[in-house]
Amino acid sequence: MENKKQGEKLTKNTPLKEVLKLAHPCKCEACTVGCRHGSGFLIDDDIPKIAKFLNVSEEVLKKELLEEVEKFNTKRYRPKIIRKDKPYGKCIFFDEEIGCRVHEAKPLECKVSMGCKGYGEKLSLWFMLNHFVNKDDAESVRQYESYLKSGGKTLEGAELKDLVPDKEKLRKILSFEIR
Repeated sequence: MENKKQGEKLTKNTPLKEVLKLAHPCKCEACTVGCRHGSGFLIDDDIPKIAKFLNVSEEVLKKELLEEVEKFNTKRYRPKIIRKDKPYGKCIFFDEEIGCRVHEAKPLECKVSMGCKGYGEKLSLWFMLNHFVNKDDAESVRQYESYLKSGGKTLEGAELKDLVPDKEKLRKILSFEIR
C-alpha cells in the first residue's frame, strides 16, 4: 500500500532513490513486454556498468550491442532490437528462458519499468522527463511542447512553465527566436 501511495505522488522532481524504491525487480509478463517489443534506454552511467559486466570495452558494446536513438533532441543508446521483418522486436539482451541476460547491470530505464503496477506509466514518464527532455536545449523544449500538444502525458513539475519559468524566454523558444 505504501508504494501505491508513493506512486501516486511521483513527480518529475522525485529523487532517483525514491523512484528505485517503487521499482522492484519483476519478471512477470507485464514487466517483460518491453523486453519482447523493444529495449530500454541507457544513461551514461549504464554503459560502463554493462561493458564491465559483459567483459567488453565500451567501444565494442556501443558498436556491436547498442544503437543510438534520438528523442526530444537528446541522443541516448539502447540495446539493439532484434527485428524479424517487423518494426519491433526483442531486446538483444532478453532471453525467453532466463529473462534479462544483463540483469545485474540492467539499464536504469529497464530498472524503473514496471508494467504490472498502476504507477508504471508514471515511472516511464519520470525517466523520459529526466533523461530526454532538456530544459536548456531550445529544440528539446519545442519537441516536448509538440509531444504535449499531441496529447502526451506528463507529471507534476514538468509543464512547460515549470521547465522554463521565464515566460519571455519560453515565448522566444517556442517562436523559434531562440535556436
